[in-house]
Amino acid sequence: MQTRQLTLLSMLTALSIGIQLTPRPPNVEFTSFISFTAGVILGSGAGGFVGALTMLINGFLSPWGQAGMNMPFQVVGMALAGFLGGVYKMLSPSRLGSKGFCLETAIMGALVALIYDLITNVGFGLQLVFSGMDPALALLLPIAYGSFFSLIHIASNVVVFGALHLPFADALNHLNVEGLSWLKRERLHS
Repeated sequence: MQTRQLTLLSMLTALSIGIQLTPRPPNVEFTSFISFTAGVILGSGAGGFVGALTMLINGFLSPWGQAGMNMPFQVVGMALAGFLGGVYKMLSPSRLGSKGFCLETAIMGALVALIYDLITNVGFGLQLVFSGMDPALALLLPIAYGSFFSLIHIASNVVVFGALHLPFADALNHLNVEGLSWLKRERLHS
């Protein structure tokens, strides 16, 4: 990695950790957005790193309390959000920066929130299985009880991803980090 890319990766990780540790309404978060954007700009590995490291640190320092046994599931879920950003860039390079881009990223935000919530709910369900609860009930209970919070998470991600991804990527593009020129190039073609 070039020094500028490493600096950008460090800045995105620090930003994500700072926002994650700031008290906010439950299930309204920006970590998946920042991780996804890091994946789009710097690649799947970098996006996954931002998400994983943020949730690892958050698992110990969160204002909501320590994550406990659910932390590995949070780390994997958020790493997957960053990884999906890189996959999105690879699968749709011609649409990056186009008119449908905001709608696509809003849909990706909903998908990322849904996947993250399913992974963490399964993690919580496994905790219930280890405590002696019937496995079928233990896996369904967190999903049922968490559905309201999942709806909040999905809706907030749709708004955040749809409204902020393009301006945030534009701002990062102005840093002249190699590999970011895709946005400018794609805007010229659309």
